[in-house]
Amino acid sequence: MTATPTYLLVDGENIDATLGMSVLGRRPEPEERPRWDRVLSFCDDLSDSTAGGQGPDTTALFFLNATSGHMPMGFVQALMAMDYRPLPLAGSGSAEEKVVDIGIQRTLDALTERAESGQLVQVLLGSHDGDYVPQIERLLSAGATVGVLCFREFLSTHLAALQDRGLQVHDLEYDVDAFNSPLPRVRIIPLAEFDPFAFI
Repeated sequence: MTATPTYLLVDGENIDATLGMSVLGRRPEPEERPRWDRVLSFCDDLSDSTAGGQGPDTTALFFLNATSGHMPMGFVQALMAMDYRPLPLAGSGSAEEKVVDIGIQRTLDALTERAESGQLVQVLLGSHDGDYVPQIERLLSAGATVGVLCFREFLSTHLAALQDRGLQVHDLEYDVDAFNSPLPRVRIIPLAEFDPFAFI
């Protein structure tokens, strides 16, 4: 069986902003942020499962906004130690220019070209942002395996709607196990999963 290359594209700003503003209601402390090594391990496991246990390592790209001219070097070095490739992008300085979004969109377009040429591709996007819908639609149409890593309840409704076309949604906390401590989230609980002892 030919291994399908797996690509993880992380919109770090979006994940951090959603965690802070929507989940915690404040700026996350360092220990409250995702354990990015666990996220990458989860993606490697998905890659293995699609390749019958012979998947290659995930190519992990972490997109950062470096328009200010500065990079969080400690974080960049930590990412590199975990086998991520940090991509600090700088725009023209315009407040309207979403440099991370544009970088990810271009990368998704490039991966779509590979898929449309007949290459097997698995793409995992760490984001909640609906700005990637056109690119995800093209990837799915080209036959790529596509998943999103997110807080399920905050995923763009337009992205969530693509589950009908095969988009896989992986919850960062419940599926990926990316956090050391439970987050203060309110979610819909399927009755079959309801454990009253967890709440009393």
